Amino acid sequence: MKKVLIITYYWPPMGGGGAQRWLKTVKYLQGYGWEPVIFTTKNGEASVVDEGMLKQIPKGIETIKVAIWEPFGLYKKLTGKKKGEKLTPGTVSEEESSFMQKLSVWVRGNLFIPDARKFWIKPASKYLNSYLKNNKIDAIVSTGPPHTTHMIALNVARKNNIPWLADFRDPWTNIDFYDKLKLTNWADAKHKRLEQRVLNDANQVVTVSWSWAEDFYRISDRMPMVITNGYDPEDFVKAGTLTLDKKFTITHAGSLNDDRNPHSLWKALSGLCKDAAFKNDLEIKFIGQVSSTAINELTEAGLANNLNEIDNLPHKKVVNELMKSQVLLLPLNDTPNINGVVPGKLYEYIGAKRPIICIGKTDGDAAKIVNETFAGKVSGFEDVEILKETILDYYKEYKKNTLTIDSKDYEKYSRNLLAGQIAEELNKIID
Repeated sequence: MKKVLIITYYWPPMGGGGAQRWLKTVKYLQGYGWEPVIFTTKNGEASVVDEGMLKQIPKGIETIKVAIWEPFGLYKKLTGKKKGEKLTPGTVSEEESSFMQKLSVWVRGNLFIPDARKFWIKPASKYLNSYLKNNKIDAIVSTGPPHTTHMIALNVARKNNIPWLADFRDPWTNIDFYDKLKLTNWADAKHKRLEQRVLNDANQVVTVSWSWAEDFYRISDRMPMVITNGYDPEDFVKAGTLTLDKKFTITHAGSLNDDRNPHSLWKALSGLCKDAAFKNDLEIKFIGQVSSTAINELTEAGLANNLNEIDNLPHKKVVNELMKSQVLLLPLNDTPNINGVVPGKLYEYIGAKRPIICIGKTDGDAAKIVNETFAGKVSGFEDVEILKETILDYYKEYKKNTLTIDSKDYEKYSRNLLAGQIAEELNKIID
């Protein structure tokens, strides 16, 4: 067995999409001749905790944990948040406009480079450089965000002459909230300089969508390999046969921030709810963190009584909810880098085999996947009438108890096959 050191901030019991990609890869990687060694934090800030995901870590996997100091306690004090309040990673809220909120965003963008986990770089690099003196590792993987993981890999791979694969689950300077960080020219230049170093020095660069690969190519003149996220067939087999919700449920799983707030959906549903029967049957099910802006807009549209808010659930229970739902909602980020935005939940939705309502750019990467797998229908951000037609079509099928989906060519997004693609890239860089 060849050994690969995987540097990841997100790891069980942390839940959410950040942990899923490499947890599922690790699950299948041994079948392709690679033994994973996990390097992660001892005390990282978890926005979602899912103890059940610990059971999915293969037995005998070596896991190394090094403590991290993070400034989130100070951030919560400055912005008046409660000590135990969970923070949504990878977002910049526009809901609060207090001086302290604006200051915290400025500090985050200009002083915490590449991100608020930067204080992990030195202790992690020091530990790993010592560890590698006595332990043979054939390749290193870093997965970001946080891009701090790439800086650790940069330090360690170079010093120990070990091939390195940098995995970008999200962009760095092309991330949708980058322009909201109130960056000085100096900070912007530093972010771009560090990003360029990673893109230049890694033996292979991987990202999750075709448009983002093109973006990285424009930055570095280097085309990353695209290895998408996916779904684990075993998750859906074990969920068993479930009875569909009695209500006409439109379900969204995961965080729904301001950029994903589906304005056209509230307008479409408000219009459809003029029919009393539709309004009585409708249930809007949110699982996870939802921005107050979306809740307020939904309420103003007269849909408050149709809302069912559910707190974060263990992944296994989320899968059950997806499989029981009549329809699954996929609103995309209405941001400049929309072409490459493919939420990890899309693949889980495909695995659940329930009709998907995707709201976003009709020729973006997410739309491409929905259309090629026949997993649902896509409407543009402002296409209220098309969205109404889609929902009404699904509703009519629901009333006849015939609402199903006949997905095609979706098996290529199986986590097992995708782990094989990762293994293939690792094999290439050690040759």
